[in-house]
Amino acid sequence: MSFYFRNFPFTNYQIKDYNINEVVQNPLVRFKIVDVLRNVKFLYQEYVVKEESASEIAFKTYEDETLDWIIYITNNIIDPKYDWPLGYKEFNNFVIKKYGSVENASRETTTENIHHYEWIVQQQQVLFDGTRIPEKRLIIDKTKYDSLIASERDIVRNFEYEQRLNDDKRNIKILRVEYLQQFLSEVRSVLI
Repeated sequence: MSFYFRNFPFTNYQIKDYNINEVVQNPLVRFKIVDVLRNVKFLYQEYVVKEESASEIAFKTYEDETLDWIIYITNNIIDPKYDWPLGYKEFNNFVIKKYGSVENASRETTTENIHHYEWIVQQQQVLFDGTRIPEKRLIIDKTKYDSLIASERDIVRNFEYEQRLNDDKRNIKILRVEYLQQFLSEVRSVLI
């Protein structure tokens, strides 16, 4: 990620208390892909992050680990520490820090670890031609939950909730290699 800032413009910065003027890189400049381009499917390939960093993916894709910032920008990741999926060990440490232990977050014998209740509006289906219709769920309150039949309701515990959030971060888009040079040229023209 440190290579990301090498293309940022410089600005004058004045430290008033010491009457010092310095020329520094401006880290407040942000390059963002326009929403119209973010949704153009042929520019990107779908990717599922495993136990790997953005720099490892950048090396596999672009043969240059310093282009990890392109993956962050492409997926609108502002803070890689919190917006990137955690590995198994880091995830468990996160859950322990937040809930005291993995057991506290996932134990089914207590109501203290319930994050929310869900109504399963539609079960996942596979049509005759192989088309998958995804499951649809809504977050509901306890009263509505109690009024539903067992097959239409679900309790989501803290551990499962955190795991879903982490797993959702695993599905990213990677800019296709054939558009890399054009993208880098655009970034330079905007930032420099």
